[in-house]
Amino acid sequence: MKSLFVKDIKAGEKIKASFLVMEKNLAYSQKGAPYLSVKLRDRTGDIEGRVWDNVAALDPLFRKGDIVFVQARAVSYRDNTQLAILDIRKIEETDIDPWDYFPTTKGDVEEMFTALTGYVSTVENPWLKKLLEGFLGDGDLAARLKRAPAAKGFHHAYLGGLLEHTLSMVRILDFLASHYPTASRDMLIAGGILHDIGKIEEFSYDRAIDYSTPGRLLGHIYLGVEMLDRKIAAIEGFPEGLALELKHVVLAHHGELDFGSPKRPKTVEALIVHFVDDLDAKVIAFREFIGNSGGEESEWTLFHRFFERFLYKGKAGA
Repeated sequence: MKSLFVKDIKAGEKIKASFLVMEKNLAYSQKGAPYLSVKLRDRTGDIEGRVWDNVAALDPLFRKGDIVFVQARAVSYRDNTQLAILDIRKIEETDIDPWDYFPTTKGDVEEMFTALTGYVSTVENPWLKKLLEGFLGDGDLAARLKRAPAAKGFHHAYLGGLLEHTLSMVRILDFLASHYPTASRDMLIAGGILHDIGKIEEFSYDRAIDYSTPGRLLGHIYLGVEMLDRKIAAIEGFPEGLALELKHVVLAHHGELDFGSPKRPKTVEALIVHFVDDLDAKVIAFREFIGNSGGEESEWTLFHRFFERFLYKGKAGA
């Protein structure tokens, strides 16, 4: 059971703990001596480490993606805490909880999943309700939905992130259905739950969060429509027009061709799902970037390359 986490490490301490190896590189000092540079992670953050001694002996004992046990000294280097590693080696994973080593949602996964299934129970269209029950009632698929991230780096890029993002969207869509009564609430709820379902196959997340081979070759929109086709095919008599409308919501949820949508929204439900998806992703991206910007005295973050702007943190203590 992991007891020491990155957030608790302080310079000057002796460290005995396990971590996930995110990066590993062999480098050479100015004097030509080899050393290992590693980035280690657990669910609370990342920390840099260096192996200065016994490099030839320790290098073969682990690789990127391994869970390792580390003995080290925590030192201060350029105002950051870093590990001077004395020993590092791969450990057996039989007693390891993977949730200890990845950034994770702060929400309770089971409670979020229960809330999501609660929305399914309110869907009135029997075909859409049966389809959604087919997805969330699929044990393997549900387990992957509870674990999957929503992205690799931009927003909800942590275990449980996809479920958190999906539930957030469905809650907003439920409100908007009453605000825009001409829109189909059932289609909005179904579109919110299924718009990103392909991400459970787009990403690999047993180790570092990365793209799977299908994810790189096809992307989550195509994968999601494939999953829809398979589930719809298992429901005899599913209306063709309803299937087309739902698949359009999935295909159009990125909004613009330039942003990876095969189609631009052509129904009001597809338009609403697109804007709610964009809103939720960007609000969380803002929040996470501001939250990770450190406790500097500046009221502003560093420049955000995607948003192409500095973000305002507010006055300290305000």
